[in-house]
Amino acid sequence: MRFVVSAFSFVLLAGCGGSKTPANSPDSADSAKPAAASPAKGDAAQDDKPAKSAEKSEADSGSAPASEAVPTQCAKAGASTCVPSRKFVERMCADSYPTVALSLFGNGNPFSKGYLTRRTQAWNAEGGASDNSWLEFDEEVLVLAERGADKGGMQVSGAGGSYMALRWNGSCVTLAKEELTLSKPPSPKAAKVEWRYLDDNVQEALRTDSTINEAVIARRKECKGAVSGDVSLKCVKADDKLSAVVVDYLRKGGKIPTPTKLPK
Repeated sequence: MRFVVSAFSFVLLAGCGGSKTPANSPDSADSAKPAAASPAKGDAAQDDKPAKSAEKSEADSGSAPASEAVPTQCAKAGASTCVPSRKFVERMCADSYPTVALSLFGNGNPFSKGYLTRRTQAWNAEGGASDNSWLEFDEEVLVLAERGADKGGMQVSGAGGSYMALRWNGSCVTLAKEELTLSKPPSPKAAKVEWRYLDDNVQEALRTDSTINEAVIARRKECKGAVSGDVSLKCVKADDKLSAVVVDYLRKGGKIPTPTKLPK
């Protein structure tokens, strides 16, 4: 019995001594750089420094070129509404892809934008993921497809009873035609972009912009690693500010590399 206990102790000590990496803590996402192949769960590492350039981030990630991984052209040339291909939309709307949403909204892509004519609860008539939150009046969305009034399937073009659309947060929604206008309001809103859900390589690329990098640092300072729950008003405001500067950067022509998490 003494020999068995000693042997077990030896194995246990050997296992502990062989690891030099501390266990993860609730704030580990703010203090250590996560793997580039998985979605970020907190603020990116080195919050006091801009990360490496977008070009280098894309090369390091091993991703395919954006033109191959994320649509950059209209599914049908010359159509009145420019939308991605139907097959891509079906894959995109089966789950939530926050980083792919940023790529579609930004990077100089030609896809048609729509704007909410009223406050509307989010839902997905195609049966995919939906966050069941509310879209606000004047919120900007990206038009993905038109849905026929008498058909359940999506139609890329032609008159229909509703639209499939993409929010800035990466969720797909179904909107009745009267809930959406293609006329841009003076100050369009955007669904909140959750920084912690963005792919690491895109976080790094975005932080090469000084305004975004400062917002990341400010959010980390005010929130102290918290991402939800009982947080201060200053944390909430810093979180909203970070989302706003990311949206503004992309609206003004800023670009990001190919996301690492893509629709399958």
